[in-house]
Amino acid sequence: MEVLLEADVRRRAEPAPTGLVAADESGARRALRGQLARLESQIADTVCAAFPEVLDLPALPARRQARILDLGELEEVRDRLAGQLGEARRRLANVARRQEEARVRLERMLMDPAGNRGERISQRELGEPGCGVWRVAPRMGIIGRMMGWWQVKLSSGCPLAT
Repeated sequence: MEVLLEADVRRRAEPAPTGLVAADESGARRALRGQLARLESQIADTVCAAFPEVLDLPALPARRQARILDLGELEEVRDRLAGQLGEARRRLANVARRQEEARVRLERMLMDPAGNRGERISQRELGEPGCGVWRVAPRMGIIGRMMGWWQVKLSSGCPLAT
């Protein structure tokens, strides 16, 4: 059984002096930095996958001054980034779900134009580029409306710049 003097107990409880990194801590710091880099890369990939949608993720709080973070602070940053990645993936899943619902609505419009009179779906809702809008409209104007002749039309796109 080892007997510890009071001075030994105090020395073991004291934190390492700031500015110096213990040798056993360097491996943990390297692993945390690798995790941070992977998380940041995955967040960037998720945001890019949602383009042109904007996911509007909350930013991490800025530091007041440049300094080396200790292990606890690195773990806190990692946990925040992991939470941000989870939120980005949830938002991307919501965008994909809305786009799929819009594609299903468009298919229904194309299959049964008369049953979907007045329906409109923009290219943006479908996740496609451009300003076009798919809409159900009568063929030949008022005559088509009276006769029940309905068709799905895609608008020509963005209006001319003025």
